[in-house]
Amino acid sequence: MVSRRQFIGAGAALAGAAAWSRTSAMSLPEAPVMEDATTQPPLMPSAGPEYNPVVTLNGWSLPFRMNNGVKEFHLVAEPVERQMGEGMTAYLWGYNGQSPGPTIECVEGDRVRIFVSNKLPEHTTVHWHGMLLPCGMDGVTGLTQPPIPPGKTFVYEFDMKKSGTFMYHPHGDEMVQMAMGMMGFFVVHPKDPTFMPVDRDFVFLLSAYDIDPGTYIPRVMEMTDFNLWAINSRVFPDVAPLVVRKDDRVRVRVGNLTMTNHPIHMHGYDFEVTCTDGGWVRPEARWPEVTIDIPVGAMRAYEFDAVYEGDWALHCHKSHHTMNAMGHEIPTFIGADKTAVTRKLKQVQPEYMPMGTKGMADMAEMSMPIPDNTIPMMTGWGQFGSLEMGGMFTVVKVREGIEPGNYDDPGDYQHPPGTVAYEWTGSLPEAAAAPASSEQGSALPATPVRDVTPTGGHSGH
Repeated sequence: MVSRRQFIGAGAALAGAAAWSRTSAMSLPEAPVMEDATTQPPLMPSAGPEYNPVVTLNGWSLPFRMNNGVKEFHLVAEPVERQMGEGMTAYLWGYNGQSPGPTIECVEGDRVRIFVSNKLPEHTTVHWHGMLLPCGMDGVTGLTQPPIPPGKTFVYEFDMKKSGTFMYHPHGDEMVQMAMGMMGFFVVHPKDPTFMPVDRDFVFLLSAYDIDPGTYIPRVMEMTDFNLWAINSRVFPDVAPLVVRKDDRVRVRVGNLTMTNHPIHMHGYDFEVTCTDGGWVRPEARWPEVTIDIPVGAMRAYEFDAVYEGDWALHCHKSHHTMNAMGHEIPTFIGADKTAVTRKLKQVQPEYMPMGTKGMADMAEMSMPIPDNTIPMMTGWGQFGSLEMGGMFTVVKVREGIEPGNYDDPGDYQHPPGTVAYEWTGSLPEAAAAPASSEQGSALPATPVRDVTPTGGHSGH
């Protein structure tokens, strides 16, 4: 049995944030348990080929031990409590204390052995989504293996035939177990460390839940009408930022195990799509994007050079997916005069506040009573006020001088003078004035007029 020091190797920083539990069967690898929803530092490999580890937003990577040349991991399927944001906890199912479960990392050519212990109230399996392996290791209940009963441990063992980004999730009572949060990332690094190198490598899964305000357990029978759209089971403003050093080469890997597609949009940059679940995209086949649609049950990775400093939004572009705890049966009151009804309601409910007559932005700034264990629909504050966001939203923070391996939030971006949009007051500030050789007036810039002078004897348009 390896020592704990040998087991976690260079990832010792993980132990400070994790609660470790030793399994009763000493022949099994230890099963680390993460109780914190903060982003953990990248876990450097303790043995085997070197690789540049990934950073899982609001998550962590699962340590391994070496056993006669085989990398051994231990996943525990179990009920978990996940803090989706400040003031709200969900009772989910996951792995090793969290949902999503820990990211598994290895190297192309590795042989892995994954012990899966079942602490759920029903049987389960694990399907290794997108991976090439023996059919009997594919994890489909009844088809390729018997289910793992509660209290039992099964073993999966296979070779890593190709590098790339994959996922894992149950293929037993899948509708319930995935709706309860059972999912995780599986990253296989290239054997050749000079192939597709990046400086910073982020991973996160998109997940969705229907949890009624004031309650804790997802409604697993929901098909489309979800009210919490999450990045790694966290909702904004409690989704960790992607902290990047200026001029780094950055990869972002996004997996989608929800019931709908998600167009993921990043501000401030264009990027190249470099990988799917099927493998790496050849350079001549890549295409530029600012938004990449992530289909259901799929992964996409994109890369960019972090040349522009700033706080750049990254979010799903379906507008409802950047909201929390939405009630989808609320009528639209825009333009309605609620003066009379407000006066009557205040007689029986003095705290009543009329909303929605001018839009919904006021909801982000109001302090209104909500049930316990519920997150406001719109929330989050920046240096210029309310962001009026939630759900699948986070920020890419590009800064000069960030040390390698440092992922701490650097705070708000300090904009250089003259680079922030400002109110027009009748004249331009001196710093923004046009060169002296240009005509300068006190009015707004003139709108160019298209020349519509008839030509060739025709007066038509």
